Amino acid sequence: MFFFTVRRIIASVLVLIASSFLVFALCAASFDPLAKFRQRQPPPTQEYLDGVREQLGLNEPFLVRYWHWLTGVLRGDFGETIGGTPVTDQLGGRLLVTGRMILLAIIIAVLLAVIVGVIGAVRQYKPSDYAFTFLAYVLIALPTFWFAAILKEFVAGGVNDLFGQQVLYTIGEETPGLSLYASGWELWSDRIGHLVLPTISLALLSFASWSRFQRSAMLDVLGSDYMRLARAKGLPYRRVVMKHGLRNALIPLTTVVALGIGTLFGGAVITEQVFVWHGMGEYLLQNGIGQNDINVVLGWLLVSAVFVVLFNLVADVLYAVLDPRIRLA
Repeated sequence: MFFFTVRRIIASVLVLIASSFLVFALCAASFDPLAKFRQRQPPPTQEYLDGVREQLGLNEPFLVRYWHWLTGVLRGDFGETIGGTPVTDQLGGRLLVTGRMILLAIIIAVLLAVIVGVIGAVRQYKPSDYAFTFLAYVLIALPTFWFAAILKEFVAGGVNDLFGQQVLYTIGEETPGLSLYASGWELWSDRIGHLVLPTISLALLSFASWSRFQRSAMLDVLGSDYMRLARAKGLPYRRVVMKHGLRNALIPLTTVVALGIGTLFGGAVITEQVFVWHGMGEYLLQNGIGQNDINVVLGWLLVSAVFVVLFNLVADVLYAVLDPRIRLA
């Protein structure tokens, strides 16, 4: 297990280096750091633009620029924004805001997918299976922004009216200024109230597709020879399903979840816009793409790549836990 994990870590580091190179190459080809200078009135002279180009290091070869940026990232320096603020200082806070929503959404989506997938497979073609199938297809068909808007418009108001006070919030990740005077449970309850709807929006849309994979994998396992042998030995059906069947059926779901992290990041960008969260999504659209700031976009893309590679590494380790034969592959 140790050597298997070490091999996967080395492979993940190599993938991450290749990802950083591709990210830098795409951003270097797409962004023009001199655009803001060319738009000034009166237009700057060519000599001035040449001086700025040299100051920014744009005259250097591409590989040299990539090396300078990569070594800076390894030291924790993602460069500066157009306004002169270090990107690292802004990324940390934004990542905490988005990270808690994505991680909680993953946990909820996986738990629901496993439960619904197993029930759908065990009770195949029963009313519960048809109901979960219908729900999954409806959620898969819904656009992210539309589903988030529905939750914001109808669910929040209904819950607030039911309890007689505001319980679920639809704007921001916390009440503005609350952290200046509140602490403890008052602060965390406010953040939870802001977290519920965006998390549900991400979790349910992911759960819908993941539950279909879990149901399909569970059906394949239930029809296997070793499951029939376990039943022939007299083991209780529930024990056979949970101990022998579910463990093997989780392997395909692990793959799907690991590959879906990138999709969750994309969904988080849209969800944050609907609920006005000041997280990674807003940082990419407004501070990065909106202001043509290459360092902001580079930082966002690299952080996303790190999350994707990290979750795939976790998935590789889980493969070995769920099926020990994979360690010898």
